[in-house]
Amino acid sequence: MQDPLAISEKSEKKAGGFGDTVRTLVYALLIALGVRTLLFEPFNIPSGSMKPTLLVGDYLFVSKFSYGYSRYSLPFGLPLMDGRLFGSLPERGDVVVFKLPSDNSTDYIKRVVGLPGDRIQVVDGILHVNGQPVKVESLGMFEDEERGRTAEIPMFQETLPDGVQHRILEMSNSGAFDDTQVFEVPPDHFFAMGDNRDNSQDSRVIGFIPVENLIGRAEIIFFSVDGSARFWEVWRWPFAIRYDRLFRPIR
Repeated sequence: MQDPLAISEKSEKKAGGFGDTVRTLVYALLIALGVRTLLFEPFNIPSGSMKPTLLVGDYLFVSKFSYGYSRYSLPFGLPLMDGRLFGSLPERGDVVVFKLPSDNSTDYIKRVVGLPGDRIQVVDGILHVNGQPVKVESLGMFEDEERGRTAEIPMFQETLPDGVQHRILEMSNSGAFDDTQVFEVPPDHFFAMGDNRDNSQDSRVIGFIPVENLIGRAEIIFFSVDGSARFWEVWRWPFAIRYDRLFRPIR
């Protein structure tokens, strides 16, 4: 006859083992949620508006603490706070993720070029900040590979007033957004543009972005694929990875 005490001990071990597993899963979920809310959140790039800095298929980490926290730092944009907690302004040249002001739900990624009080204008394709054109130098041609086709687009180095340098693409100086009105950035807002200047729906179209809509600053590309392998083509996955872009800081 089996010892009742042994049966009881086995039952307790089973119950304890299941309970420990549940607690471990709950703790892991809470830690992951805390990291995603307070520290870093992953994003992927679905469009070419930030070429050549960011390519379709790039996966990156965004630091949530860089500019403080707002309701948009929380999962699903839960309205648990007004304004920003520990808030600070971005700097010119920062690549930031924010919620589109028109719906407060769509994620956008652009580069900050104007801060509160700045006057922003584009004249003949050249960005002007407070009445002064930024310095632009030719870097030759950028080979744009997408959907199996390759095109060459003129690439330039742009230097913002604070000395931040970054690359942009500009096919021509006569595009739809290459000559604009003067935009005077209001308080608690910023002006952002895509690095792919002729292929970006940015503040020239969507208007000023409230600082409250900031999610964070793009920091580093941790993974990147060129789209040449379908999800079921496992044997092609290693050849679709852009190894030269892994762990590349975003500038």
